[in-house]
Amino acid sequence: MFDGLILLGQGIAHFMTPAGLFNVAWATLLGLAIGILPGLTATMGVALLVTLTYKMAPDQAILTLMCVYLGAIYGGSRTAILLNIPGTPANAAATLDGHPLAMQGKAGLAMGLATTSSTLGTLVGIFFLAIIAPVLAEAALRFGSYEFFWLALFGVVISGQMTGSDTPLKGYIAGILGLLVAMIGMETLHAYQRFTFGIPALGGGVDLIPAMVGAFGLAEILSTMKRTAFGRIAPVNDRVIPRLKEIFQYWKTIIRSGIIGTFVGIIPGVGEDVGAWSSYAAAKKFTKHPEEFGKGSQEGLIAAETGDNAVVSAAMIPTLTLALPGSAAAAVLIAAMMIHGIRPGPMLMVENAPFLYQVVAMLLLATFANLIFGLSLTKVFIKVLSVPRERLMAVIYVLCVVGSFAITQRMFDVYVMLFFGIVGFILREMKYPMAPLVLGIVLGDLLDLNLRRGLALTNGDPTPFFTRPISAVICFVIALTILMSIPAVSRRVRALFTRGRIEAQS
Repeated sequence: MFDGLILLGQGIAHFMTPAGLFNVAWATLLGLAIGILPGLTATMGVALLVTLTYKMAPDQAILTLMCVYLGAIYGGSRTAILLNIPGTPANAAATLDGHPLAMQGKAGLAMGLATTSSTLGTLVGIFFLAIIAPVLAEAALRFGSYEFFWLALFGVVISGQMTGSDTPLKGYIAGILGLLVAMIGMETLHAYQRFTFGIPALGGGVDLIPAMVGAFGLAEILSTMKRTAFGRIAPVNDRVIPRLKEIFQYWKTIIRSGIIGTFVGIIPGVGEDVGAWSSYAAAKKFTKHPEEFGKGSQEGLIAAETGDNAVVSAAMIPTLTLALPGSAAAAVLIAAMMIHGIRPGPMLMVENAPFLYQVVAMLLLATFANLIFGLSLTKVFIKVLSVPRERLMAVIYVLCVVGSFAITQRMFDVYVMLFFGIVGFILREMKYPMAPLVLGIVLGDLLDLNLRRGLALTNGDPTPFFTRPISAVICFVIALTILMSIPAVSRRVRALFTRGRIEAQS
């Protein structure tokens, strides 16, 4: 424990330099601006910035990406409150009570509550990150190829289950598409080329960054340009800094939402929007005033903003210890770490233990920067909303092209970006989620490698995949998740539980 505290102190001291603080300041402001502008997401911002951090030192590059990630998730609450349009998908739940508060003349108070609850939610997630990550990393050292195969599959399945808007089937299909994309190129055991269709450039596979810049960047541009004009901005004439009693009277909601967000963040690929909605639903269930929810409830706004920001910190737990991204933006962070020579996964605590605590320090610095800028620059950030979308999208398109090209200086990556941008836009129009697609691309190699490595160890016998204790448990959870997503099965299970409860009461 004391070793962890010492490493955390060293991590904070490592970034308390003029260069480190400068990077925290500009990256947090950039993240806030990305979150405030409707149509831009945290994943898109992180993916675009990865291409601009090649020349930076690895720790400073990850620091800036982390600040952009956290700033964007928090910044989206501004648009949700003032425009009734979530700045990022994670802030959709905040619109339910944030905008009604603004319409009641309490826009400043709503933004202050969102700022402080976001800070507290992130701190809850950071606490669990510092506690759980070292333990999980040590346990993960006992995992073999069999367990990692099921974990990779679990990440894709649960992401499809949780993010499919109308049916989990669309989430599963998006995840399988991602896995198929990951199969393209040279396989890692015997260096055979697969699914290249005679195109030499596909021999090295599809790079994650151009694919993500296209799926989240170009597709976002096309979706944003399709929208009609945004609504009227609510005026801000009241105080922004909330009183302590206005926050701490909801301490139970804050702790509960922080824990829910942490749990959601640990599950690979689920993301911040699920954390926000789950926390909001729990707060509505346990509150003494459920009739106020949806009409300007301060408790509802606090629950949503605490939940989604707790996910950001907690998403680093599987990201750092298992190399399984806890969210779509965390998938980009994994790619960024690998580009900068940092290998997340079970060996991180063996090879580079101080880095885990440096990540905790990065999140702490980004959190306090969000708090300071969020409370002091309210009216400045509102002016960001006056930037014409047409000019902004043109700039972002240029960044998408330049960023994709800058990775390896070849036009093929630009074509990859354009392809995934168009495919991503079509899939969005058909209500297919993007997170399972990206997670499939990230986890495809891990799944493929461990499946074939496990079979090679047993000369083709798949029995250990189902008989080793941890493998059997993960396999059972995956099967149960898929079965429960079938409406007929879930209805039958609910009916059995209801009948059992009635018989027990009688």
